[in-house]
Amino acid sequence: MPSRIPRSELTEELKAFGSRVRRERLARGLTQEELAEGADLAVRSLQKIEAGRINILITTARRLRRALGCSWECLLD
Repeated sequence: MPSRIPRSELTEELKAFGSRVRRERLARGLTQEELAEGADLAVRSLQKIEAGRINILITTARRLRRALGCSWECLLD
């Protein structure tokens, strides 16, 4: 049985992911509204993602990646 990731480590990973999403969004000159629309997300959901406050599904990460037009490497470390 796999071990669980400590909450503090998960929190840091979510914050790092959110920071990368925000960095890529800003680098492309997109507003949160524009990226949310392109990724078919609610603006509030994108705000929570960028703040590292929610864990998302891989399908949501894929929609963000496509809307940003970037590789997986720019969002994942």
